[in-house]
Amino acid sequence: MSRFLPTAPYRGTRDFLPPQMSVRQQVLHRLYDVAESYGYLRYDGPVLEPAEIYEAKSGQEIAELQLYTLTDRGGRRLALRPEMTPSVARMIAGNAGALQFPVRWYCNANCHRYERPQRGRVREHWQINVDIFGSDSPNADIEILSVVHDMMAALGATRDIYVLRASDRVLLEGILTRLAGVPPDRVRAMSDIIDRWEKAPRDQLRADTGDVGLDDTQFDRLEAALTAGEDTLARLPPDVLDRSHLMKVLRSDAKDLVTFDPLIVRAFEYYTSTVFEVFDLDPANNRSLFGGGRYDDLVGLFSSQRIPGVGFGMGDVTLLDFLETHGLLPQPRTEADVTVIPVTDDLAGAAREIARQLRRAGWRTSVPVEIRRLGREIARADKAGVRAIVIIGPGEWAEGKVTVRNMATGQQQVVAATSVTETVASAAEL
Repeated sequence: MSRFLPTAPYRGTRDFLPPQMSVRQQVLHRLYDVAESYGYLRYDGPVLEPAEIYEAKSGQEIAELQLYTLTDRGGRRLALRPEMTPSVARMIAGNAGALQFPVRWYCNANCHRYERPQRGRVREHWQINVDIFGSDSPNADIEILSVVHDMMAALGATRDIYVLRASDRVLLEGILTRLAGVPPDRVRAMSDIIDRWEKAPRDQLRADTGDVGLDDTQFDRLEAALTAGEDTLARLPPDVLDRSHLMKVLRSDAKDLVTFDPLIVRAFEYYTSTVFEVFDLDPANNRSLFGGGRYDDLVGLFSSQRIPGVGFGMGDVTLLDFLETHGLLPQPRTEADVTVIPVTDDLAGAAREIARQLRRAGWRTSVPVEIRRLGREIARADKAGVRAIVIIGPGEWAEGKVTVRNMATGQQQVVAATSVTETVASAAEL
């Protein structure tokens, strides 16, 4: 047995070394910028929450199989949050009197689920959540869908490589009860079957719907309705269509934001109307990336006040897989733009002085902490991706001068220390 502790992270979690962290930060900040351009404000909350808020609304799979739970010294049952929506609902309910509705909030929440690690699924992930609380207007749904597309565009994704498929709880219930003859008390069970419709063999689906009480004729009617796309809507009665938030979107000038698909179900415990998912269209990564919808009674866990909400959660794992599949991942940032190298120990102060000038001009600038051979420092700077170096030599510095080298061309020039920022800008093409 080794006397050393293991260096690998806990299974299902990830270390992010600087190159990976750089890529993540570039991706995430593009998403933050989009959210804030719409007026969304960033929030956060505790990673630990009472376990019951997830057991009440997060669905059986999360509550019974995926929660990381613990009991504190006071005997309280807690859980590491598996998702952010119950937390933000709690926060909205607790602060409703001080908020001006509708509110636009977003976050990047660290979440934990005990899952079997595989592509697209880990035990710890980060999720961008974007939500509007306090509005029943279909304009809120339209705005959320618009944010999704603008975030994808900010990452370089065009509409031909992904699709936003949407349905509606009201429409789905109408399809089940009005078109397929499913009794209202079996809608929930049928929704679970529809949620796996595209993954299960047809014979299995027929058997599963039979267990819920559908005969062969009903199954055929249901199958036809689920696979007919928007044509199915023409068969639904007006009272169903008029109660649907999604129909208001489809009847507006924003109808091109979504593709109607009744096979989109999502968590039954949350969503009350619009539901949607974004899918990668590349066969190499043919999967759902993220989704969301409208949840008009989630705040009801914490308050008698009705505060409707609509939003989505975008997980980092599937998103980064998507960007990698399509060659859209940004390159890691270099260690610095410029390195200032003192040739001797007594010039370290001069190097720091020049570095301060460059940083004030907005350039990331490093200075060696140990004085080594000049050739070795130049080689290190080149490997680190530095675009220009400033060499502080005793002779030049005594004359108030420094040497600036363009690392791409190898060309260098001796210039006055007072003009170093302008020269570096030209040499590094910054």
